[in-house]
Amino acid sequence: MISGQEFIKRFEAYCPLWLAEEGDPVGLHVGTLNKPLERVMMTLDVRPEVVAEAIEKKIDLIIAKHPPIFRPLNRLLTDDPQQKMLMDLVKHDIAVYAAHTNMDIIEDGLNDWFCELLEVEPDTYLKQTHQVKMKKLAVFTPVESAPALRKALGKAGAGQQGNYQNTSYSLIGTGRFTPQQAAHPAIGEIGKEEQVQEAKIEVIFPETIENKVLSAMIAAHPYEEPAYDLYALDNLPKTYGIGRVGNLAEPLSLDQFVERVKERFGLTALRLVSFPGAPEKIQRIAICGGSGQSFYSDALRHQADVYITGDISYHFAHDMQANGLIGIDPG
Repeated sequence: MISGQEFIKRFEAYCPLWLAEEGDPVGLHVGTLNKPLERVMMTLDVRPEVVAEAIEKKIDLIIAKHPPIFRPLNRLLTDDPQQKMLMDLVKHDIAVYAAHTNMDIIEDGLNDWFCELLEVEPDTYLKQTHQVKMKKLAVFTPVESAPALRKALGKAGAGQQGNYQNTSYSLIGTGRFTPQQAAHPAIGEIGKEEQVQEAKIEVIFPETIENKVLSAMIAAHPYEEPAYDLYALDNLPKTYGIGRVGNLAEPLSLDQFVERVKERFGLTALRLVSFPGAPEKIQRIAICGGSGQSFYSDALRHQADVYITGDISYHFAHDMQANGLIGIDPG
């Protein structure tokens, strides 16, 4: 058993709220996380039948892709099925947490899963949504304390660089200080100048976890007053984006690829937007889960042969045809 707060803390370490698009009501929608969790349900939508199943199975928390309260409510009436559903959740102490566009944007999120299903090797995203600057921490600690401090910083997320983790750099030097009357020194005596062989540890991290990294450093540091420097870096920032674009290992005919989409997504039919003179073979694929028709120009910019997304409307289909872009709408 785990507390709701700890469970969501772990979830948000993977899928943080700040990655959601502006105005997207992600996070806790119903109930409380201040309780133990035994059973958790994952769902695309929170519908009355989903809630009925959650009640039957004694679910403590529902993680939903689509926020159940997308527009403000001005009343709660049991005569309304949608509002009654919310009241049933409260009555049975079932919390609901939504992860929407942040789950679309995060690395190894839904769009990457779609690519994996369709055997598309992604190399970029459709459109950049976030840019995170990097920071560097330089902290001074006694040499013998350095391994434990480096471990704590790595556990907090510092030193993550591409496919490498726990990266750091150290220099050895001499630290000098004189404890004053109100001090409680870990090393040395009040009023006596002290010299200690110290390691200077340098790590980089995204600015979004600054508080976490500093808290970990202070908690693991043996000194009452740790000496450290914090720098903003002009290195290339970490970027995030919605949708994915990539290539099939080998070109396929459009018919072959359509059959693959139907098979992998468990469909008997889908909507295809094609046009006279469409390429006989396709290889570069753009995909965006949900209703992503407005990103079709980004698919064109990335020279995609096919754009897969939901809810392609009549006029957007015409625009895609006019620009020579095949569209697949699996629903």
